[in-house]
Amino acid sequence: MSLSNGADATSKQQKPQLPNPFDLIDSEILEKVYVTHLHDDDKCDVDVLFDVVSSVVLKTRLTESKAYQTVFQPEFRTMKLISCQMITTPRGERYVHQATMCILHHLRNYSWDAKALVTLAAFALEYGNLLHLSDVATPDNLLTNSLKQLNQIQIRKDPATILVALVMKVLNDIQEWTRLSSFGYDILDVPSLSDALQEVPVVVYWIIASLIAATGNLVGVSDYVLSHFVERLSSSASRFQEHLKLSREQKGYADEYYKRKKAFSNPKDIVELLRLLIQHNGSKVQIYDGSIKTTTDIEIFDQKYVLLFISSLDKIEDEISLLNSLYDRLQENPSEIIKNYKKEDFKILWIPIVTFWDDKQRLKFNALKDTIKWYAVEFFTELPGTDLIKEKFNYRGKPIIPVLTPLADTLNEDAMDLIFQWGIDAFPFRKSDGIDLTLKWKWFWDATKKANLGIQQVTGDRYIFIYGGADKKWIQDFAVAVEKTKGHAAILNTDTIIDHYELGKDDPRVVPRFWIEIERKRLKKHKDVVDCEIQKIVRTLLCLKQDQQGWAILTKGSNVRVLGHGEPMRQTLVEFDAWKDKVFQKEGFDVAFDEYYKIKLNELYARQQCAIVKNNADVLVTITCPNPTCGRVMEVTSVNYKCCHRDAPNSGNI
Repeated sequence: MSLSNGADATSKQQKPQLPNPFDLIDSEILEKVYVTHLHDDDKCDVDVLFDVVSSVVLKTRLTESKAYQTVFQPEFRTMKLISCQMITTPRGERYVHQATMCILHHLRNYSWDAKALVTLAAFALEYGNLLHLSDVATPDNLLTNSLKQLNQIQIRKDPATILVALVMKVLNDIQEWTRLSSFGYDILDVPSLSDALQEVPVVVYWIIASLIAATGNLVGVSDYVLSHFVERLSSSASRFQEHLKLSREQKGYADEYYKRKKAFSNPKDIVELLRLLIQHNGSKVQIYDGSIKTTTDIEIFDQKYVLLFISSLDKIEDEISLLNSLYDRLQENPSEIIKNYKKEDFKILWIPIVTFWDDKQRLKFNALKDTIKWYAVEFFTELPGTDLIKEKFNYRGKPIIPVLTPLADTLNEDAMDLIFQWGIDAFPFRKSDGIDLTLKWKWFWDATKKANLGIQQVTGDRYIFIYGGADKKWIQDFAVAVEKTKGHAAILNTDTIIDHYELGKDDPRVVPRFWIEIERKRLKKHKDVVDCEIQKIVRTLLCLKQDQQGWAILTKGSNVRVLGHGEPMRQTLVEFDAWKDKVFQKEGFDVAFDEYYKIKLNELYARQQCAIVKNNADVLVTITCPNPTCGRVMEVTSVNYKCCHRDAPNSGNI
C-alpha cells in the first residue's frame, strides 16, 4: 500500500459522521442550533406570511386586507432556495439533520419564529401545489389537467396532514411567545418567558427537520415514518407550551400588579388603598372584628387612621399581646384628643402574609385570630397586593406596623419599635412623637452619665430600677424585692430583663452630683412644649427626693415609665404575685407595674393632707414637721403655680 493510499484511507476513517437526530438529546440539539443564530436583522413580514401560509396548508380564507398584498419579506427567491434544499436532501435521517443545520445557517439572521415560518412557507410551495391540484375539478381546463398529469396527482397522497396541523399549532404558540417577549416585561415578573427560550431553538429544529422529511416523502425520494418526527416535535413542544402557559399566568399577575401599582401611587382614600392591597377583582374580602368576634366590611376604615400590622403567622404572640394592650388604651376615653388626634379615629388591622395556605396554616391563623381584639383580613389565598406591600412598606418577613392616614398617606413607615418602647405614650405614633419622647428623657440619661451612676446598658427590652433615699432599711428591702421579682418564674419565662441601681451605693459622691444635675435643668430657661414637659419631670424628681423613706424610678430602655414614692414602689414589687398575669396581658412589665403602683399609692396616701399626682406630673410631697417634739405631717396651706417659661406673666397662689 502506498503512503498516499494509506493517508486517503486514514482521512476517510477520521471524517466525522453526520449524527442521527434521533440519537441526539435536546441539550445537544440546543447547543448545535444556538451557535447558528446571530441577530434578528433580516426582515420577515410574519403576520402576512403566516396568514398566507395558513390559507395554503389549512385551506383557510385570507382576510381582505392581506388577500391583495403581493409584496412582502422574505422574497420568493429565499423561500424557493430552501424548498430546493428540502427537495434535494438525500434519503436518511443523518441528511435530514445536515439539511436542517444548513437551513438554520441560511436563516441565521432571522428571529426564531421567522426561521420556522419561512421554512414552512418553502414547504407550502410544493405542498400547496399538491393540495390545489388535488382539489381542482376542471375537466375542460387543459392546462390544469396537464399539470395534474405532470405532478402525477392521481397516484399521490397527502402524507403530512397530522404533521402540518401540529406545526401550525406550535408555530402559532411560538409567535405568541415572541409577542409576549416583545412587551419588555421584567424577567423577575415573567420568568417563564426566559425559560421558554431554552426550548424554542429545539422546537424550531424539529419543525424544520419534520418539514424536510415530509417534503422527501411528498416528492417520493424517501419514505420516512413521520410519526417519529411528530413524536419528537410534540415532546419538545409540550415543554415549551408549559412555559408559555406559565408565562400567560405570570403576565396576568404582572399586568394586574402594574395596574394596582399605578392606582396605589395615588389612592383617593384609605379604603381604596386597602382594597388594592387585599381585594381581588370581583371579590369581597371579609374583615374579622376581634372585639365582637364577627366579620364586617372594609368600609369600617373609612375616615380612619390605620395601624397596619403586617406579619407572617410565626412567633407573633408578643406583637399580638402588645397590640391588644394598645387597643385597650385606645378604648380608654376614646374621644380624648391628643396632639390634635382623636383616639377613637385609630384602628388596628392585621394583614397576614402567607405564601401558601393549607389546612395547617388556616388552623394556625384561626387560633391567633381568636386572641386578637382588633381587625384582621380573613382571606385564605395569597393577597393580590403582596408585592406592593413588600415594595411600599419594605416588608421582608419581620413584623411591621405602618401607620396610614384617612387619605392613605403614610404617617409612619413602621411604628413597631416606637410602640414597643413607648406604648400609648407615643400616640399618634409618628416618628416625631418618638423623637419628642427621646428628647423628653435625653437630659435625664445625660445627667446619670455626668453623675457616673454606673448604668452599663440602656436598651429597649431592658427594665431598670434606679432608687435611693435616706432610709437604709427601706433601700435594703427594696433591693431584696427587686431581686425576688427578677427571679420569679413569670419573669424568667417571658425573658424579661430587670436590673437595679442604688444611687450612691459604690460612691456616696454620686448622690449630690446627680441631684445637682437635676437642679441645673430646673434653672435653665425653656420655651417649647417638650421643655415644659421636662420641667414637670424635674419638679417631680425634686419632690420625690424629699420622701422620708426613699424614691424609685422604673425605666424601659430610655423611656422612664414610673417616678414613684418609695414604699408604694416596694410594696408593688412585694405583691408581684397579685399582678403577674397582667404582664402578659398588658404592653409589658412596666405597664402592669404602673397600674398596680397606682393602686398602692392611693391606699398608702389616701389620708394624707395633699394630693399626689402620679407619673411625670407635679407631686406634692407629704412633709413632716421639723420640730423633733412634733413629727406630724404638716398641712398644705398654699401652692404656688408658675409656668415653666421664665417670662410668663401669669402666676398665682391657691
